[in-house]
Amino acid sequence: MLTQGLGTLCPANRSMKRIIFLNRFFFPDHSATSQILTDLAFHLAGSGINIHVITSRQLYDQANARLPAQDSVRNVQIHRISTTHFGRLALLGRSIDYCSYYASTLRCLRALVRRDDIVVAMTDPPLISAFAMPVVTRQGANLVNWVQDIYPELAVNLNVPFLRGPIAKVISVLRDKSFKAAKANVVVARQMVSKIVSRQGVSNRVYFIPNWTDDEEIRPIPHAENPFRCKWQLRDKFVVGYSGNLGRAHEFDTVLAASHHLKDNSRIVFVCIGGGHKFSDFQRRVGQQSLSPMFRFFPYQHRNMLKYSLGVADVHWISLEPKLEGLLFPSKFYGIAAAGRPIIAITTEKGELAQLVNQHRCGVIVNPGDGKRLARTLLDLSTDSERLADMGCRARAMLESHFSKRHALESWCALLKSL
Repeated sequence: MLTQGLGTLCPANRSMKRIIFLNRFFFPDHSATSQILTDLAFHLAGSGINIHVITSRQLYDQANARLPAQDSVRNVQIHRISTTHFGRLALLGRSIDYCSYYASTLRCLRALVRRDDIVVAMTDPPLISAFAMPVVTRQGANLVNWVQDIYPELAVNLNVPFLRGPIAKVISVLRDKSFKAAKANVVVARQMVSKIVSRQGVSNRVYFIPNWTDDEEIRPIPHAENPFRCKWQLRDKFVVGYSGNLGRAHEFDTVLAASHHLKDNSRIVFVCIGGGHKFSDFQRRVGQQSLSPMFRFFPYQHRNMLKYSLGVADVHWISLEPKLEGLLFPSKFYGIAAAGRPIIAITTEKGELAQLVNQHRCGVIVNPGDGKRLARTLLDLSTDSERLADMGCRARAMLESHFSKRHALESWCALLKSL
């Protein structure tokens, strides 16, 4: 079952039961899941609904951050629990952080959840819904899974150590139990629907609600009006952008290969903004291959600067390992479209990302490893401003028609009211 277009934005509704969200990061954190959760929580609280969030005291890229344990922002009650703080770079440390979050969340849930509450469990950390399920059901509350990625299949395809064979099967059983126990399982990509519907006993409780970006704040900005073009010395450059997390699900070898073909073209510059597991490795490889003059690396930008950092590029690239199609969807897609920029999708043509780009003619598909084609594409686009502008306009039109923030919030409100 799909939930797009289920109703109007939530009217004031103080009769709706409390909603408790579970996610490792929340406002003021800038990560993708934190931003969409913040948007939804603030919107629901503004409609008069009693909203709570159980989260960590960390920031996505600052494991040592210590945000206040209790907070209230825009009528959202924030419970920041104690966890370890090894950070995201090492798998062992991240796993310990996950376990500490599980334990602290359960303690907080036992004290907080009441009968008929709605508990919405996201997937950072993975399996939090499986751990929360016994408490939620015992208290007579309602579980909703908000599935950003499908785990453990994602970890198995990424060859994460220790998550194969019998261990993966056990985790799958636990995960499937939480799917069956949930009143609703919300996925963020259409190809994810079939993955979950195939699990026994959940076919009538799977809903598709795509993620979003702040498309009212992020709008197409002409280069002449973008201060970053001047600040970063990009006035006369053709800028190929990357924005956001560069993690295990993404590859950059195709971009490196293309840049070797383009290194004699001083006008083309690659601007990479963000972080993630592979970000520093990407930067290191650029230096090792003597490509530094072509690349500029910047940290994550504040959310109110996204309209400029996304708009600084002439075209953006997104990569997704083909084997991961249907297990997750890159949220950066929506920000690029909101900025009215074309999308170069480095992935399989059979995947949902490529299908959207082809369907709406808002970019180009490049097979992973085909650096020559990527180089030719960038050369062609750098001398064809009309084609570039047309694809950017179609990207923005696609967003407004199918993936607007308002549309997604309408769907979430209708689903939650139906529970």
